[in-house]
Amino acid sequence: MPEGRKTYVHRFSRSERAVHWIHAAAFFVLLGSGLVLYLPSLAAIGNRAFVKDVHLYTAIAWALALLGVVLFGDRKGLRRTLSDLDGFDLDDRLWLQRHPTKQGRFNAGQKLNAAVTAAFAVLFAVSGILLWYGERDTRFRFAGTIVLHDGLMWISLVLLAGHLYLSLIYPRTRHALRGIVRGDVELQWAREHHPKWVQDVLASTQPSSEDKAEAQARG
Repeated sequence: MPEGRKTYVHRFSRSERAVHWIHAAAFFVLLGSGLVLYLPSLAAIGNRAFVKDVHLYTAIAWALALLGVVLFGDRKGLRRTLSDLDGFDLDDRLWLQRHPTKQGRFNAGQKLNAAVTAAFAVLFAVSGILLWYGERDTRFRFAGTIVLHDGLMWISLVLLAGHLYLSLIYPRTRHALRGIVRGDVELQWAREHHPKWVQDVLASTQPSSEDKAEAQARG
């Protein structure tokens, strides 16, 4: 390898990146339109009925787009990602206690963030459907629905601020943004932050003993 040239390792497939950016784009539109509907100081921006339609149809488009990726994208890769995020081992628990441990493709913080994001998405959808349906049928109007929906929004704002700080500002972690934009990350950075994953990747690319024996026999 020429001196000064960086080596990159593939981290996310197109389908995995599509899920992330669909969710991110929809979240920002939903957040903006939701704030206009929620805050009196922003109520004068645009037509309220139009903003409410934007909020509703963005949520529908978000769900359909994610379904489309699952149906027509790299389902094997998405299942692998789900398995990686769902696997929570001793190293993850130690990492959360600030002990220096080796991490896989996702560290424990990213796994927790994914779990919280998925839970919030479900709660947003359920409470949003109840709010929408409650305007048409009073039997579905519950006192806690709007409190839940609004509470999720404010908590999500805090989580978003932390996510943006780590991905755009904090020097040690902002390189990860390349992975979700271009699909690959620098090998040296990955070795520092996700050594267990790099070890698995490199092991899978090394020829097996049988392959080596066959190559020697051919030679």
